[in-house]
Amino acid sequence: MHHGSARLTEHSRKVLVTRIEEEGWTVTEAAWAAGVSRQTASKWLRRFREEGSAGLADRSTRPRRSPTRVKARLEKRIERLRRRERWGPHRMSWEIGVARSTIYAVLRRLGINRLKRLEPKEPMVRYEWPAPGDLIHVDTKKLGRIQGIGKRFGGPRSAHKRGWNVVHIAIDDHSRLAYAEELPDESGETTAGFMFRALAFYASHGILVCRVLSDNGSPFVSKAFADVLESHGIRHLRTRAYRPQTNGKAEAMVKILLNGWAYKRPYTSSARRAAALGPFMHAYNHSRPHGGLDGARPIERVRQ
Repeated sequence: MHHGSARLTEHSRKVLVTRIEEEGWTVTEAAWAAGVSRQTASKWLRRFREEGSAGLADRSTRPRRSPTRVKARLEKRIERLRRRERWGPHRMSWEIGVARSTIYAVLRRLGINRLKRLEPKEPMVRYEWPAPGDLIHVDTKKLGRIQGIGKRFGGPRSAHKRGWNVVHIAIDDHSRLAYAEELPDESGETTAGFMFRALAFYASHGILVCRVLSDNGSPFVSKAFADVLESHGIRHLRTRAYRPQTNGKAEAMVKILLNGWAYKRPYTSSARRAAALGPFMHAYNHSRPHGGLDGARPIERVRQ
């Protein structure tokens, strides 16, 4: 990449000096052919003679001196207050008597203008159970009930709440084979019924479920849900509080459902949206390449 205002690229500069040095062109002739002034051609010729081909590269436009820049001592104090005390530009301005805009410019230059950047990033831990059925992730997501096309697709803004439906999902950790239903609520009985049907779905593909992982939401701690798992001899695992990453495959599946099904097109009713879920899930399991499987389809993992 070269400067937006530069008339010559690095290749054009090399052509220019080659014409002068090797082909016997005058500086004026080479400058006219390149569409630049004689002074510009002379500048690049001088740099080439002093530095060789490296002299034809772009240089930084930053000034060599910045007399008005914040002193290094004050900059270190601002950084220390930001990292240790986590103060913002307003409070630092009151404390050290420097304009807020100046402090913010320093924080931005140091890359610590956002507090999130001060938090150490946790190492990403990826895992995958060795066989289908070793672990099934389950989760729920509320979706507003539909009565006519809403404002998302150009319809009128709703003046009252119509309530919520809940999409229940289950996804196999190893194969990513998924099962989902849109149901009227997320009570313990409703969730238990969904889990019973999900287990039958996996059994139809020859998958024996050994473990189920969920969060600590009320539908998953209910007696009805526990009874279904106990009757099938399935161990129930739960995520640690405030750690949704543990159930990351289910969280990712929720996002796929929202983008590829729930909000993909305008539905005139909740029933039409629910009817579209089955075909979407079939396409997800049988046709859609999965990034976590290096482009393979979930059904291919199951068959392997």
